[in-house]
Amino acid sequence: MNVITVLNWNFENNGKKDPARRRAGYQMLSGLNPDLVLRQEMWDAGQDSKKVMSEAENMLGMRGWLGESSCTAVFASNDFAVVQEWSTKFPYVLPPTALTLRYAPAGENALPFVAVAYHLNYASTTHRLAETEWLSTWADKKWQIPDGPAVTLPALMGGDNNSYPVPGLPGDPALPELEAIKDRPHRLHRSYVGADGVRRMDTRPDEALRTAGLQDVARHRAMAGDPRAVARTVDANDTHGSDSRIDRVYATPELLPAVLSVDVIEVPLDLSDHHIVRVRLDADALVDALRAPFATAA
Repeated sequence: MNVITVLNWNFENNGKKDPARRRAGYQMLSGLNPDLVLRQEMWDAGQDSKKVMSEAENMLGMRGWLGESSCTAVFASNDFAVVQEWSTKFPYVLPPTALTLRYAPAGENALPFVAVAYHLNYASTTHRLAETEWLSTWADKKWQIPDGPAVTLPALMGGDNNSYPVPGLPGDPALPELEAIKDRPHRLHRSYVGADGVRRMDTRPDEALRTAGLQDVARHRAMAGDPRAVARTVDANDTHGSDSRIDRVYATPELLPAVLSVDVIEVPLDLSDHHIVRVRLDADALVDALRAPFATAA
């Protein structure tokens, strides 16, 4: 079976401005043999003629696309080619990187798909929800089939959500208790006041993306019987509260049959405060999904 490995990682401050730590992070990523990498906190990667970005490309052996303001990036193997780069300035505090990619093994006559690396707002639940609503527009991009109808492109999005998944799934880390978060500003950053006046932990971005038809691929795999998929991506700490699954990857329904597994690669705290989410896709199933609209049109 041919497998496509997708990695999503918020590499803290792009190696905390330490070149040795940055190289260690990319060595860790490279050792996981990725085909597609969705990155957050790419600070300084656009400076000095994109020297840091070029370093990352060389260490990964992949081509990279750096988003606005060096906040996010997408890296891809030679099996992927860019069809379109999307503008992402509005309305994001930390702009995503959004690309339409063609998967070469599927052939020129197959659909491309949209790939997005994103980092939702840290401090404002209100702005975070607005950013999420705009993220959903990348699950609504159309593609004209020759001699057929326009169809909606599949989408794969991964990011740091700075918020929590809707509870209720066995194995998912429990929501933090608001009063147990010692950092008072962080209580505000991660909660909102509901219509009944009660302050709740922020799960609205997850609910919004799922309303838009995108599915949390870790939740998808956990519901199929794999509890490893919903492991923590951020460890408990004194200021932020309990273990949480802040980092998530979402996909449109067409891509779900291709999802073989989801797991979390734990990263030492001295390297980053976020772990790596790894998604393995069945390459043949992905090809089938990208070709399916043409078969229907025929």
